[in-house]
Amino acid sequence: MKTIESRSNPLYKQLFKWQSSAGRRDEPILLEGVHLCEAFLALGRQPQYALFDQTRITEPHLAGLIENLSEEVCCLLPAGLLANLSNVDTGQGVLFVVRPAVATLPTHLNANMLWLDRVQDPGNVGTLLRTAAAAGITRVLASTGTASLWSPKVLRSGQGVHFGMHLHEHIDLLAVARTLVVPLIVTTLSEANDLFEVELPVQAAWVFGHEGQGVSQSLIDLAALRIRIDHAQAVDSLNVTAAAAICLFEQRRQHR
Repeated sequence: MKTIESRSNPLYKQLFKWQSSAGRRDEPILLEGVHLCEAFLALGRQPQYALFDQTRITEPHLAGLIENLSEEVCCLLPAGLLANLSNVDTGQGVLFVVRPAVATLPTHLNANMLWLDRVQDPGNVGTLLRTAAAAGITRVLASTGTASLWSPKVLRSGQGVHFGMHLHEHIDLLAVARTLVVPLIVTTLSEANDLFEVELPVQAAWVFGHEGQGVSQSLIDLAALRIRIDHAQAVDSLNVTAAAAICLFEQRRQHR
């Protein structure tokens, strides 16, 4: 195993640079915590680097990770140096440096999909990914203006579902919508069908939009189906994650 003892170590400087640019396109990402690291290893892949608090490597969860890693990727650091790379107040003693898999967008999109139209809150984005995965959806398209799918907060909120999904960022959703094989479905209050009174298609591109503005009008205009969720008048609207969960699992219920 490598050992990093100082901030002046060239590798540590590079790690700190990656931590500062986490979530940016084409940059490695840092997976934080035992659960995310286990989810990554479950794919049969190895991280570029596996960073451990040198005082905690005998702890069962960390020792279990080390057993499944190549020795050359493992690095031991003092607790303080590792903490400087962390995005949480109390770390679990492990960080993986990995490169996100690059998903190729198919020419013909004919599967059930989640589209994110300028959803800005990282916690919402991570929850949407997790909800989609639970509903059996594995492909996600995100427009420019959506929080980075690989940012630390989105990764934590997603709880490891990233690694079983095909994720596409900075997508021109309007251009893709014009070539869709499956119906485009949007949630809106204008001229919409009650979710629970309509027969949903087996496969569709579900669009969920900006927390305050909703789905852009240009996408609404192209939608094959407009959906609304009936709720008490005391509430103006549902949180985007709640709306997505209701819609996706109603579709799943109809076709189980």
